Amino acid sequence: MRLYGNVPGTTGLQEVVVEGERIVSLSPAAAGTPPSDLVIAPAFMDIQINGYGGRAFGGPQATPDTLAYVVRAQRQAGVLFICPTLVTASHEHLLHALRALAQARRDPEIAHASPCIHMEGPYISPEDGPRGAHALQHVRPPDWDEFRRLQDAAEGAIGIVTLAPEQPGSTAFIERLVEAGVVAALGHTGATPEQIHDAVRAGARLSTHLGNGSHARIDRHPNYIWEQLAADDLCASIIVDGHHLPPSVVQSFVRAKGVDRTILISDAVAAAGLPPGVYEGDGKQIEVLANGRVQLKDTPYLAGSGLILPRGIENVVRFAGVTLAEAVQMATVNPARLLGLQERLGTVAPGREANLCLFRWNAEACALTIEAVVVRGRYIAAAEMGDALAATGTQVF
Repeated sequence: MRLYGNVPGTTGLQEVVVEGERIVSLSPAAAGTPPSDLVIAPAFMDIQINGYGGRAFGGPQATPDTLAYVVRAQRQAGVLFICPTLVTASHEHLLHALRALAQARRDPEIAHASPCIHMEGPYISPEDGPRGAHALQHVRPPDWDEFRRLQDAAEGAIGIVTLAPEQPGSTAFIERLVEAGVVAALGHTGATPEQIHDAVRAGARLSTHLGNGSHARIDRHPNYIWEQLAADDLCASIIVDGHHLPPSVVQSFVRAKGVDRTILISDAVAAAGLPPGVYEGDGKQIEVLANGRVQLKDTPYLAGSGLILPRGIENVVRFAGVTLAEAVQMATVNPARLLGLQERLGTVAPGREANLCLFRWNAEACALTIEAVVVRGRYIAAAEMGDALAATGTQVF
C-alpha cells in the first residue's frame, strides 16, 4: 500500500509505503505526483479515558464488551490506542472492573488497542478540591498488597497509577511501582513542594490532568502546580476541552513544560458522546450541556469530560499557538514514549507498526476531519466505520 500526503514534521509531499503490518519506507514523493492535502499522522493515543457513549469501564456493572465498544468507537476519531481508566472505588468494585478489562484484553485486537490500564486512585487526596468527583469513602493510602491483588486481577495490565504523594507511604509505593515497570503519576493532590520533590526523586514521571483535581484557591507561591511545572522529570497531561482549563492556562502550561513533555488526554467519561440531557450516574445526576460540558446537575462543578482527542488537538493549536505537527506529537509520540512504546508506535517511520490516522486539516478553522485509519497495515475508510462514535444508548455509568 502506498499513501501520499503530508507527514507532520516533514516538508513537502511524502510517499509512505506499507507492507504487511509495517511501514517500510518514508520518502519525498516523486516529481509529478498529484498534490494532496491529506495528512498522514501516527495514530492518536489517549492514556486517560474512563468510558464513552454511555458505557464506563468502572463500577459494578462493568462488562468486557465495554472495552471492545470504546476501542471501535474511538477508532473513528483516529484514536487507535487507549488506556482504559478506572477511578477511586471499593476494592471489590475495582477487582470486578479489572477482571472485565482483563477478559476483554484476551482478544488480541483489543489488547493491541489498549496497551495498559490506568488506575486513577484510590490512593489520592481525601480533601475537597483535590479529590475532585472521586468518592471520599473509598479514598485510602497506598497499600502494596492491595495493589498486587489488583494487578493480578488485571492480569498484569495496570501500567499507570495516579496517586497523591502526600498520602502516607506514597514515596516507598512509588519506588515499588517504578521497580515493577508501572508509570507513577501525580494527581488529585494537595501536596507540599517537598512531597512533590520526594515523589519525583522516587521516580514519578507524570502529572495527571495538571491544573485539575486541585483546590479552587491555592497560595500564590509556593504551590503544587508550580512545583510540577518546574519538574523536568515530569510530563504533564492536560485536558484541552475549553472547560477544564482556560486557553491562557493551556498556553502557559505548554510553554512551561515544552511540547516534548506535554501529553493531550480526553479524560472522557461515560457521558461523552451522549446528547445534551441529564443522566443518572453513581447516585448523581450528570448533565451534558449543548457545548459538550459535562457537570453535576445544577452546579458549576465538572463531572468529567465529553472530549474526543481530535478536538483536543484542534484546541491546543488554537489556545497555545503550537503547530499542527507539535499538537499531533502531544497525542502520539509523547504518550508512546511515556509508556516505553516509542520504538513501535507514535511516529511515521520505517520499521514502525503501520498504525496511522489520515485526515484533512483546515488551518483557518483549526478543524480536523478524519478520512481513514490504518490499523496494523489494514486501511479502514471513515465511511466503512459507519457511525461508530454513536452512543450505545445503554447509559451504563
